[in-house]
Amino acid sequence: MTLLEGLGVLVAGLVAGTVNTVVGAGTLVTFPVLLAVGYPPVIANVSNTVGLVFGSLSGALGYRRELDGQRSRLLRLGCASLLGGLSGGILLLTLPPGAFEAIVPALILLSCVLVLVQPWLARRVARPHHTRAHGGPLLFAGVYAAGIYGGYFGAAQGVLLIGLLGLLLDEDLQRVNAAKNVLALLVNFVSAVLFVVVADVDWRAAALIAVGSTVGGQLGALVGRRLPPVALRAFVVTVGVAAVVRLLAV
Repeated sequence: MTLLEGLGVLVAGLVAGTVNTVVGAGTLVTFPVLLAVGYPPVIANVSNTVGLVFGSLSGALGYRRELDGQRSRLLRLGCASLLGGLSGGILLLTLPPGAFEAIVPALILLSCVLVLVQPWLARRVARPHHTRAHGGPLLFAGVYAAGIYGGYFGAAQGVLLIGLLGLLLDEDLQRVNAAKNVLALLVNFVSAVLFVVVADVDWRAAALIAVGSTVGGQLGALVGRRLPPVALRAFVVTVGVAAVVRLLAV
C-alpha cells in the first residue's frame, strides 16, 4: 500500500464512521476503496469489519444521551445481534470465496436500495404507533437476521435496523438511531473477534480504518442531525454502484 493509498483508506474510514453513525452504510465507502487499492474481496471485508468496530463504538458513545432508559431493551436485542453477527461471520469464512464474490454485488445493490428508501423508513418511524416495549419475538428474529447480514457483509445493516426498530418499537427516530448504533456495534464486534482469531486480517488497512472511523463516529454524532440526508444518500449510492461495476468487471 502506497502513502497515497493509505491516505485514501484513512479518509474512507473517516467518511464511513460518519455515515455509519448517521445513516448506517459506511461499508459502501470503505469496501470499494479497499478493493480499489488491490485487496481481495474477502480480506477487504474482514479487515474492514475489524477496523469499523472502533467507529461503531465511537458513534454509540456519541449517542449515549439517547440511550437513557433503553438498557433492558438493548440487553435483550443485543443477544440477537451477537448471535446473528457470529452466524454471519461463520458463513463468510465457511462459504467458498467465489460465493462471496457472487453474492456481494447483490448485497451492495440491496444496500443502495435500502439507503434510497431511508426517507420512507424515517417517516414510518416518526408515526405514532403502539407496540411492545421490546418489540416481541418478531423484532428479536428481525434483529438476528440483520445480524447475520451484518456479520457476512454489513453495508446498510444500520438502515435495516432502523426500519425494524422503527416499525416494531414506539420510539422517536433519535432514540431508534442510538439503539441501532449499539446493535450494529455488537454485530461488528463479535464478527471482528471471530475474524481476528481465524481469518487473515490486513492490519494496516484495519488500523487506518479504525483511526478514521473513530473520528468519523464522533463527527457523525455531532452533526448527524444537521447534515442534509439527500447528499449523504446520493454519495453512498454512487459509491455503491461504482463498487458493483468494479466487482462485475473483475
